[in-house]
Amino acid sequence: MAVQAVYFSDRDGLDMALKHPDTMLFASKAEADARDRILELAEEIQIFLTKKVEGLSEEHAEACAMAIAEERDLFQKALKKPDLLNTSPE
Repeated sequence: MAVQAVYFSDRDGLDMALKHPDTMLFASKAEADARDRILELAEEIQIFLTKKVEGLSEEHAEACAMAIAEERDLFQKALKKPDLLNTSPE
């Protein structure tokens, strides 16, 4: 039997990673670090949205923040060409 190393983001935690192994367990440290950066960005976006959008629930702010963080490359491109937000395939 072989031993295999798997990685996860500390922000997700081991329990959550084990519950969602397809999306939260990674074969390389680089992939886990990338996930951690997305979660860090999402946390900051959530704080920003909560401050800027009156009446936005924490749940909706979190969902919006994750969507933006996960698509950060698209948002960076959209700053120069806004129509990309609604013409890109999902």
